[in-house]
Amino acid sequence: MSRTIPYGRQAIDEDDIEAVVQVLRSDFLTQGPAVPAFERAVAAHCGARHAVAVNSATSALHLACMALGVGPGDIVWTSPVTFVASANCALYCGARIDFVDVDPETGNLSVDALAAKLAEARRHNRLPKVVIPVHLCGRSCDMARIHALGLEYGFRIVEDASHAIGAIHEGGPVGDGRYSDITVFSFHPVKIITSGEGGMAVTRDAALARSMDRLRSHGITRDPAEMTQAPDGPWYYQQIELGYNYRLTDLHAALGFAQLRRIEAFIAARHRVAARYAKALEGLPLHLPPEVTDGRSALHLYPIRLSAPLSRRQVFEGLRQRGIGVNVHYIPVYLQPYYAAMGFQPGHCPNAERYYAAAISLPMYATLSESDQAWVVAALKEVLA
Repeated sequence: MSRTIPYGRQAIDEDDIEAVVQVLRSDFLTQGPAVPAFERAVAAHCGARHAVAVNSATSALHLACMALGVGPGDIVWTSPVTFVASANCALYCGARIDFVDVDPETGNLSVDALAAKLAEARRHNRLPKVVIPVHLCGRSCDMARIHALGLEYGFRIVEDASHAIGAIHEGGPVGDGRYSDITVFSFHPVKIITSGEGGMAVTRDAALARSMDRLRSHGITRDPAEMTQAPDGPWYYQQIELGYNYRLTDLHAALGFAQLRRIEAFIAARHRVAARYAKALEGLPLHLPPEVTDGRSALHLYPIRLSAPLSRRQVFEGLRQRGIGVNVHYIPVYLQPYYAAMGFQPGHCPNAERYYAAAISLPMYATLSESDQAWVVAALKEVLA
């Protein structure tokens, strides 16, 4: 059998399996105690006051926009170098979307580009209601500067930290809410920790948390204080707004809780992988991820960017032919046909397009062995030769 190395994968141990088995043997497969336990653990880990678990980070982004009142007539801005969910969440609410170009080194949203775009938008009365910075590959954006611009221009902030649970920025954990209204995490299997599928929104704001809590479960409340009339009895509930079935099951929450106990070990292992790459790839015609100087990346991805005469496609296909499951993160969202039909055209964010044209994500996960990583490096050197 040929050897294959994926670009990312989960790390499941016997404690994870036992945690799920315990739920299977319990009275609650959903809407039981495992979900709030997971929420409390994540909130405590990242220094947030409130956490709302849902079935995906996409759902969390949608609920975050809804809780912040995004709707028709509003504008939301995000990064183009991200998965489409970072932009789709605004469209789900009937808002318009636009994109802010990225920093050419990190691929994160450029604060300079954001400031210039805000000044122009103010002149034309087209300021965003919400800005969604994306912490690409697990590296935090410059949130202090983005927050300062939010105060100046009056927009709210949702951190798309789908890549970044466990990251540290300016002395505090990503998700502590110092610089944003809501932070969203993903627990997809290739992320830092996994719940199978799942996501979470964390916030310091009790009202936002309550709104997202209600919206994840059909917009239904059992709280008499939120009802339009006195309850008919202890069974009574009311749907007071249009919500969704975005709940996380106890099975998923139990897995996520068990994984969270090992998050520091997972991130430390990813940093060891990154250090080996940095040493082994030194001197090749590549741009490696820049060092984080104001905290710690969660290192969800390890993107290299080619400066060699070979095309990115040649390198990508050469590595795939050798069993290296490389990937590309990401096609600028506005280049997707659905967004092109809205009027977006190539050239909208030049740095994003240059980043995309050169990027390849090498395998990066906590259990990547030294021998497998050496094989990745050898294959890359062979293709580049």
